[in-house]
Amino acid sequence: MNNNRGMEEIALPGFESAYADVTGQSAPHFQSHRARLRSRFMDGGADALPDYELLELVLFRAIPRRDVKPLAKALLVRFGDFNHTLAASPARLAEVQGVGSAVIQELKIVEAAAHRFARAEVMERSVISGWDALVTYCRTAMAHGAVEQFRVLYLDRKNALIADEAQQRGTVDHVPVYPREVARRALELSASAVILAHNHPSGDPTPSAADVEITQAVHRALDALGIVLHDHLVIGKGREISFKGEGLL
Repeated sequence: MNNNRGMEEIALPGFESAYADVTGQSAPHFQSHRARLRSRFMDGGADALPDYELLELVLFRAIPRRDVKPLAKALLVRFGDFNHTLAASPARLAEVQGVGSAVIQELKIVEAAAHRFARAEVMERSVISGWDALVTYCRTAMAHGAVEQFRVLYLDRKNALIADEAQQRGTVDHVPVYPREVARRALELSASAVILAHNHPSGDPTPSAADVEITQAVHRALDALGIVLHDHLVIGKGREISFKGEGLL
């Protein structure tokens, strides 16, 4: 018995489908469903599909010979929506019955592609004139994380993004930040300005007292070096808060 879960995912109860026999007289019922789903996607884009159908499209490549609709729905029951499914850790994904290495790989490829596309929209461009793209990038990279993540975006004299670095990953409600390290790295990169960003896994982007305190500490460290702290973005689920916009910076 082959226990390899690499390219062939384990079968879930009720997931089995009839395969075409060698004469070609019958075909799996899901093949026509896949064709229709792909056609709807090409005609109407992602907005034409609910989350479970968009997730099916991703699962098609990982599981080529089985109906994947039940697994797509099981993933959404577990993680809530398409974005949270992509952002789930491999360990948590593997807890869902029917998910093996092939499924995890496909989901992580799509997640990485989304992050890279969003990043390309802001790299080497003025983030001040393209603020919406910057917020979209931060939202894509951080909004669905299960733990807090602190990122520092380093800008040149034209306010173009020259580096985006994840400084720390923490717990569900705390992440350690070291102002001197932020300032030191800004000097190494010859950055003229910095934008801070971190996520609140709870979904509520309201800054905590600790958020305000660390922002002020980073501001002081950068200001001593003549480096501007443009803003600190707190990313929640569905919305974000700007320290500058709230008068906190």
